[in-house]
Amino acid sequence: MEKENRTVVGVDIGGTKIKSGRVMGTKVEQTGYSMVVKTDPLENSLSKLYDTIEEVMTESVTAIGVGVPAVVDKDSGVVFDVQNIPSWKMVPLKQLLEDRFNVPAFLNNDANCFALGEKHFGKARNYANCVALSLGTGLGMGIIIENKLYSGVLCGAGEVGMLSYKDGILEEYTGSFFFEKVYGTSAKTLYGRALKNDAQALAAFVEYGVHLGEAIKNILYLFAPEAIILGGSISRAHPFFTSAMDEALKTFAYQKQLENFKIEISDLVDTPILGAAALCL
Repeated sequence: MEKENRTVVGVDIGGTKIKSGRVMGTKVEQTGYSMVVKTDPLENSLSKLYDTIEEVMTESVTAIGVGVPAVVDKDSGVVFDVQNIPSWKMVPLKQLLEDRFNVPAFLNNDANCFALGEKHFGKARNYANCVALSLGTGLGMGIIIENKLYSGVLCGAGEVGMLSYKDGILEEYTGSFFFEKVYGTSAKTLYGRALKNDAQALAAFVEYGVHLGEAIKNILYLFAPEAIILGGSISRAHPFFTSAMDEALKTFAYQKQLENFKIEISDLVDTPILGAAALCL
């Protein structure tokens, strides 16, 4: 069946909530959500997941896709060590969902889902080889090679945020951790202040752009992609960090490569849901 005519459910298991959406073609028709509590026992959190899916489930749904912030065996459908839900240890989620809803279920890491969502529905449609970077709590990355998602062993490919950088790792300087640690407040708050031309907020995003530029140089050396798609909540502040990011790229060793490379900003709405739904397509 053509993907434009299929109805599927995409589920994003995030840091504070589980969000689901029924997707028809490129449109999210209905959404549902429930709050995640870190201390939830396994049965409670699974019950919330089921209820969230039930909110959007109809007889027309042919499959369920789930993005999980964890290590995932996408073939067996087992989820390992979800950091924001400590009770999830070796959860056979694919089997549980298929038994409950009687449709095929597909799982992957949430950053990989973001990349796949961009490939099916967003800016990555224009590129055979590209990377999607999610700028949020941390730094998530998904990799598209020859028009296909590269997940790696247990969906662990693309953990660029874990690379050593300065006195820690990259995502401490390219995620919301950076703003909280250095400026004592959230990226969201600083973005609001930057919109009002606040000097400290503007300086924060310039500094952030330098660190992000260094991360992008690492990605260019590793993968030489045609493009990098920036998404996630911090990407909305791109007007305030793009110049500093571009300045950092001037020290990239292979400037000729940059002539065939673009950085684009995702314009998808409900990206996590669409990304999870893309697993079914």
